Amino acid sequence: MLLSKTNIEEKLSKIRKNHIFSEEMRMKEVYEIFSQVDDELDRIEQNVTTSKGEINNHFNIDKLDSSNIYHIEEIKQICIDYRLRFLDTKFFKGPIPSEALSKIKAIEKVHNLEIKGFKIIAPSKLFKLEDKDDPLLFAPIGNGYHYLIHQWGNDLHPLRKLLMWPFKSIVNLSILVLAISFAVTLMIPEGLFSKSNSNAQFWILFFFMFKCIASVVIFYGFALGKNFNPAIWNSKYFNS
Repeated sequence: MLLSKTNIEEKLSKIRKNHIFSEEMRMKEVYEIFSQVDDELDRIEQNVTTSKGEINNHFNIDKLDSSNIYHIEEIKQICIDYRLRFLDTKFFKGPIPSEALSKIKAIEKVHNLEIKGFKIIAPSKLFKLEDKDDPLLFAPIGNGYHYLIHQWGNDLHPLRKLLMWPFKSIVNLSILVLAISFAVTLMIPEGLFSKSNSNAQFWILFFFMFKCIASVVIFYGFALGKNFNPAIWNSKYFNS
């Protein structure tokens, strides 16, 4: 006679029926467990969404991942290169993913502390700036150092650094305007303004084109209140 295979789930169910806890008591305890988890995540989300000011979190240095520790100068450099903002999370208008909240909860448990003072790196459009890709969530450690907790969203455009290069300084912008003016001048057909071509005529046209393009750039900058990357990387104002 062949023996039937043992169904572990059925055996486990029989043991549960003989357990001292009733179904009502069991569900009550499970509900309390989930309620505690929800309360913890609600507290963490509240800390993230209302974070303001610089707070130094006293992490256990032996339990930190050194590859996630960044100095403010490094953060400043990446913001300038890619025209990003580094601000308190209270200004962030995008949703905070549950994965980030879970990571914060796990880190708090490991380090036995409540993390506060969150800051975030993101493009300006993702912040609720006063007047009004890829967020990176940080917690300050102290002395200019910040601990990277989580990154989410789509990657930045691969050419963003190159596209934002003109906005790093007035020199960069001037070089771009000069280059565009030179290219536009070369595109003007020969003999359009005069029957004879000369170097003097070329440079006069180039100077005219430079003035026109520079005027448009200056008007755009002043009209929209734009500024260069080093001036806005940690500014909470829209018109900057």
